[in-house]
Amino acid sequence: MTSLRTSRVGTRSLAGAAFAAAGLLATLLAAGPASASPDPGDLTPGGAGSRQGANAAPDGRELAPGEIPGQDEIVHSRNIKQLANIPSTDPTSINSDLAFQGKYAYAGNYSGFTIYDIGNPKAPKTVSQVLCPGGQNDISVQGDLLFLSTDSSRSDDSCNSVSQPATEKSSWEGIKIFDIKDKKNPKYIKSVETNCGSHTHSLVPGDRGDVYLYVSSYSPSEAFPDCQPPHDGISVIKVPKKAPTRAAVVSFPILFPDGGNPGGPANPGVSKTTGCHDITVLPSKNLAAGACMGDGILFDISKPEQPRVIDRVQDNVNFAFWHSATFNEQANKVVFTDELGGGGGATCNEATGPNRGADGIYDITGRGDQRKLVFRGYFKIPRHQADTENCVAHNGSLIPVGGGRDIMVQAWYQGGVSVWDFTDSANPKEIGYFERGPLSTDALQVGGSWSAYYYNGHIYSNDITKGLDVLRLDDWRTESAKWVWLDRLNVQSQPEYR
Repeated sequence: MTSLRTSRVGTRSLAGAAFAAAGLLATLLAAGPASASPDPGDLTPGGAGSRQGANAAPDGRELAPGEIPGQDEIVHSRNIKQLANIPSTDPTSINSDLAFQGKYAYAGNYSGFTIYDIGNPKAPKTVSQVLCPGGQNDISVQGDLLFLSTDSSRSDDSCNSVSQPATEKSSWEGIKIFDIKDKKNPKYIKSVETNCGSHTHSLVPGDRGDVYLYVSSYSPSEAFPDCQPPHDGISVIKVPKKAPTRAAVVSFPILFPDGGNPGGPANPGVSKTTGCHDITVLPSKNLAAGACMGDGILFDISKPEQPRVIDRVQDNVNFAFWHSATFNEQANKVVFTDELGGGGGATCNEATGPNRGADGIYDITGRGDQRKLVFRGYFKIPRHQADTENCVAHNGSLIPVGGGRDIMVQAWYQGGVSVWDFTDSANPKEIGYFERGPLSTDALQVGGSWSAYYYNGHIYSNDITKGLDVLRLDDWRTESAKWVWLDRLNVQSQPEYR
């Protein structure tokens, strides 16, 4: 593969393309809080506002009950402190997911990805930036390989591609594979096209060091040659460890033989299931949890090429779009997120209420094939956001505190970063937060934390417009997590922490 462009520290910002927003945003606003839509896609991120200097960490303050902070104002609970921020070099591009390996953080964005050196969390440094446009550029790493998801129709599989309608047979979407042995000069080595593209992907260990990718995608159409309905499963890619350029799709397991949730009009305001949005695998238990538009599933991955559904649940009252999943450390709970409004809506307000656009907490009961997902409660941040702030449950990870306590950190777009305790599944509570005030007080603009993950003693947040934030959490309930050290973290491939 050719046409890979990188830039080093100190070079000028990426020339990312601007993304069209008006149509989808208008739909979200007109539909109201009951509607379901996919991720922001080609939404234009809001203005960057007053930008911090690289690594600046201004003091914030704690919010008063019911207060909404001023425009761009930083606020946080007493137990969280911002250590650093590296501003986005291209405010027109959307920052997306994060992965970690050793002293490096890998941050996806709709223009490509950035590699950061986080060896000193107080002073992270940009190592390289790769320009390879294609939303969402969901990202993961394994050894010397980096995997990037493309779920936007492109003219070809190169890093020089341009947008092209999915109605054209020559259009390309799927997985891109990079060699990252040299962090300053990643090399694009392989692409694998997948049906309906790759919105997200999850790494699954295979035999002899090989790795599988579970590729989630959705929204087929009769008009799309490479994304035909029905699309009731996932693409499984095998990547041979010794020959990664031989990576290829090896199966397409059907997860919804009955078609899944029909959505509206049978279930008003609920997305029709036409694939999965995100899958979290737990290799140590041969389990996976899938967030699949209108359905949540638990499945067995003991045979990686043939995942098998154990149980399936729906919530046709409060969930609009099943978005992502997180197991607790004991693997007896799953937290599913609902991305009401598709990430572009203001759903953390009083009008939407506490149970919609929230997390759903499910206990796993029974054993073997008799395991069931049993609903216990909802969690939503208790801080109301302005009607100009996109806010809904989004990407998060466990904080590995052990001892039977369940705590995670989570991104809520402009709702910021939330740390919350779900040890009592029916009575979860927020124990810490970090957020900025609205990007605009006049009109809804898209921004905020896309992903917030805990890695080796710190919280890292990839903010759509503001760049990489590094946070320190000091709380007696999470102190034990500082002793848990990982050599890598792909959150959708959940590790066994102890």
